Amino acid sequence: MSILVNASTRVVVQGITGREGSFQTERCIEYGSKVVAGVTPGRGGEKVLGVPVFNTVADAVREAGPIDCSLIFVPAGGAADAILEAAASRIKVIICITEGIPTMDMMTVKRTLQGSGLTLIGPNCPGVITPGECRLGIMPGSVFRKGHVGVVSRSGTLVYEAVDQLTQFGIGQSTCVGVGGDPIIGTTQRQILQMFNEDPDTAAVVLIGEIGGVAEQEAAAYIKAEMKKPVIAFIAGSTAPAGRRMGHAGAIIAGNTGTAAAKKAALAAAGAVICDSPAEIGATTARVLKERGLA
Repeated sequence: MSILVNASTRVVVQGITGREGSFQTERCIEYGSKVVAGVTPGRGGEKVLGVPVFNTVADAVREAGPIDCSLIFVPAGGAADAILEAAASRIKVIICITEGIPTMDMMTVKRTLQGSGLTLIGPNCPGVITPGECRLGIMPGSVFRKGHVGVVSRSGTLVYEAVDQLTQFGIGQSTCVGVGGDPIIGTTQRQILQMFNEDPDTAAVVLIGEIGGVAEQEAAAYIKAEMKKPVIAFIAGSTAPAGRRMGHAGAIIAGNTGTAAAKKAALAAAGAVICDSPAEIGATTARVLKERGLA
């Protein structure tokens, strides 16, 4: 079991003919992901890496058969339209890697997808990987190991850091999700926690947050009310100056709720185990798993 993607997931890559799209598609195929179609307007009829290219997502769905997931590498100016195109074809999981999509465009996307039953991961995210089964995005597959700890993060690079530590401790991962660092994203940490909570193959979860917004407080409320599995949490940005954007567009403190201290306090009060340093994630997870009899 896993969440979002697995060995059977059939994928279309929007923007497959671009430099990043083709490069990452090749890495995904090498990992074992089932890329069955690509989409680039005006390039229909071509092939990239042996994958047929279509002019539209609708053409891809009609000609390539059932598609479970769209992976988007479309430039920022057209990425919101690409998301909506995938949604119009009722593709269940949409993963948008693109950075820099205008906020107003994402407001339209968010409003359109609300209540649709579709899942958008991103934008401005590293993607999703179920180790040993399916890699969709830009994560370095070599550091991942199949297992039973889920990982959800607003930061892409901290996913790799945390996972490398887990793997070094012999702790495998069920699925790892980078939700993205923009102010408006499709799926929140809270929603991913719920998916992990309902996944029988996930025994514990590592949550990586950062300053800005209230996403971690919303996740804490879910942990306190519903979470049946241990959560190990790290919040980046403890030393960030107030009012200054750090890295992600969403990582800007507005008021006391967006601080690292406020997020840590909320998560600790909800029962999460807090790591004060990213270097502690692997060791802390190993300790928690041992204490709970999950090692």
